[in-house]
Amino acid sequence: MDHNAAAPDISGRADLDVVLRRFYTAAFADQRIGPFFTEIAGTDLEVHLPRITDFWERALFRSADYRRDAFAPHEALQSAREMTAEDFGRWVQLWRATIDGLHRGPNAERAKAQGERIALSLHKRLSGAGPSVESADGLGFVPLAALRLRSTTG
Repeated sequence: MDHNAAAPDISGRADLDVVLRRFYTAAFADQRIGPFFTEIAGTDLEVHLPRITDFWERALFRSADYRRDAFAPHEALQSAREMTAEDFGRWVQLWRATIDGLHRGPNAERAKAQGERIALSLHKRLSGAGPSVESADGLGFVPLAALRLRSTTG
């Protein structure tokens, strides 16, 4: 049932734009994490998209100039409303599903892995756990609650 076996890999900014638009459409509408974007941050996708595309283009291809503080906006959200392991797990779940629905290949796999690393890092920093604390499952992934969310898609 792998109907996306011939799906192309993520090859550049244009692909990232499509991935990110689809991801944020799902994230904004999501019951769990949508309010972080819509109610708390008041994210304007047309303003946010070029910035986040720069971030991902740099993360995957080292071809964009991204010099913003990616942590600060998340820290501001955390001070407005705590982001839990389940929230980060849902982000990972939507991120992986978005990429899997559009792309296959090494860049797609790297984007999914990088998304998981970012979610884990943000969760640890925001919760005060620090970078040396292992996740609840001991696998170095997003905490156990997030793994449960991830497992429901596959």
